[in-house]
Amino acid sequence: MCFAEGMIVAKRLSAREILDRLVGFPTVSADSNQDLVDWVRTYLDDHGVDSYLDPSPCGQKFSLFAMVGPPVPGGVILSGHSDVVPVVGQSWRTNPWQVVEHDGRLYGRGTCDMKGFLALVLAHVPTMQDANLTRPIQIAISRDEEVGCLGAPPMIARMQAMLPRASIVIVGEPTMMKLVASHKGGAGFRVRLHGHEVHSSIMHRGVSAIMSAARIIDWAAQQNDRSAAAEIAREAGAFDPPYTTYHVGRIHGGTAMNITAGTCEFDIEFRCVPSDSAKVIEAALRDTVNEVEAAMKHVHEPAGIVLKQIFDVPPLRNEADGPAQAIVRRLTGDNETGAVAYGTEAGQFQEAGYSAVVCGPGDIAVAHQADEYVSLEQFAAGDAFVRRLIDEMCHHGEQGGYNASQEPSR
Repeated sequence: MCFAEGMIVAKRLSAREILDRLVGFPTVSADSNQDLVDWVRTYLDDHGVDSYLDPSPCGQKFSLFAMVGPPVPGGVILSGHSDVVPVVGQSWRTNPWQVVEHDGRLYGRGTCDMKGFLALVLAHVPTMQDANLTRPIQIAISRDEEVGCLGAPPMIARMQAMLPRASIVIVGEPTMMKLVASHKGGAGFRVRLHGHEVHSSIMHRGVSAIMSAARIIDWAAQQNDRSAAAEIAREAGAFDPPYTTYHVGRIHGGTAMNITAGTCEFDIEFRCVPSDSAKVIEAALRDTVNEVEAAMKHVHEPAGIVLKQIFDVPPLRNEADGPAQAIVRRLTGDNETGAVAYGTEAGQFQEAGYSAVVCGPGDIAVAHQADEYVSLEQFAAGDAFVRRLIDEMCHHGEQGGYNASQEPSR
């Protein structure tokens, strides 16, 4: 804060200064993000912007949203998540919780995914206030995105209850400032198997939880083979790969080589193209689990399987001539229709009735890795994008302005 002509004036921070502060908060999804949220709330409050919180069920994590501009419907939401993935086990050349500039890059956990975008948006709050906005710009910062996009749905519901309804959502995940019009959906499950331990020499009297798990994992592998061999659906052709995939990323179980495994636990996920139904795939998984469980119980009745859903993220469907695509095309000049295999919160906004796209600075290829970075060139491109968006929101209704009255895609 500083004083000017007897009035207290909030200090303007650059995007780089804000990025330094955001990266300095180690908001790994397993931990609280409250320190970061408190800092953002104070920053917004210093600039006279009210903000609202949506807490997690445990009360230790928070989503935050705010609005700048007139309290009317038809605005734009700029959305990003506050949490980052862990750094444990990764070999960083720099301190991951400190932004380090080197060779035209800003290194640090979250610089790319996606505190860089949030820093750019927050740095332009004073610009938004100084501009003659005819439609508001809403800011949404979610929790728990990295563990299954858990925080966005309740945040979206609370935003709709407390703020004028926006028309467009731009999720600033790293896309190299290219328009991403669609992405895959996905769901993840934790599978816990309880077998029956006996000496491996009489394994026919026991139930190996590991070998039973292998039957479910083999089912997933067979589904991948079938998907890869099938004719590519028209709506899936833009994705790499252009079909639904099944993946087991973690497994643990057993006691010793000569004991049938009493327990086994593994995580399975599928990432489905928009033309495939996640519910149909889930039903097929449950059928396979039930079949394997029945075979286990045939040998030892107390044996069984517990299937727990970890996340369920809807796809982002391509909105032909949608208002979100139209405004991003004008701001970036990108006329391609990008599609990506990873999931974002854009599909959840779209499910809630908004027109949604993904566009933000940075390369997804370096996200989640050691020495994550956003290039200075991308950071500058993101800055220019936000500036152009603010100008766009000052000229709503004039030549080239988007039509906020257009019904959002549902």
